[in-house]
Amino acid sequence: MDKKQANVEQAIENIKKMLATMNYGSITLIVQDNTIVQIEKNEKIRLK
Repeated sequence: MDKKQANVEQAIENIKKMLATMNYGSITLIVQDNTIVQIEKNEKIRLK
C-alpha cells in the first residue's frame, strides 16, 4: 500500500469515528497537493 492510499484509509477511519459520535453538524476535508491534510468536524447541538 503506497503512502497516498494509507492516507486515504486513515482519513476514512477517522471520518467513520466522527460520524458515529455526531447527531448534527458537518465534516470538512482539507486537501493539499492531492492529499488529505486536515479533517474538520463542526457539531451542532440542538436545544428543544
